[in-house]
Amino acid sequence: MTAGGRYLGGLLVVAAMGLMAVFAVSQDIRREVASGIGLGLLVQAPLGWWTVRSVGTERFQLVWVLGMVIRLAVVAVAGLILVPGLRWEMVATLGALVATMLMLMVVEVLTLLGKNSEIKAR
Repeated sequence: MTAGGRYLGGLLVVAAMGLMAVFAVSQDIRREVASGIGLGLLVQAPLGWWTVRSVGTERFQLVWVLGMVIRLAVVAVAGLILVPGLRWEMVATLGALVATMLMLMVVEVLTLLGKNSEIKAR
């Protein structure tokens, strides 16, 4: 299986787990949890794929640093502007956002482990 296939498969698993989590939480925080998961998927999915594609290139460190800065900025903007502005529950929204991003970072690592096992030494 290719790195793209592994990453997409992991992304779909995390999205399915997120959907189950949305229906597992109480009704009063369901919107916040769904929004946090959705934002996490929206931000982390392309950043993770960008990172996976840059491994082994000269730009990897730049991609990794920019990705981490973007992730941190998204959490900060959500916590300081989005959540208070929409009067959402802070812990539910940020908890779901950060948990989703962390799970997708694990998907990145697992994708890279598989990708690196395909590299043949001379």
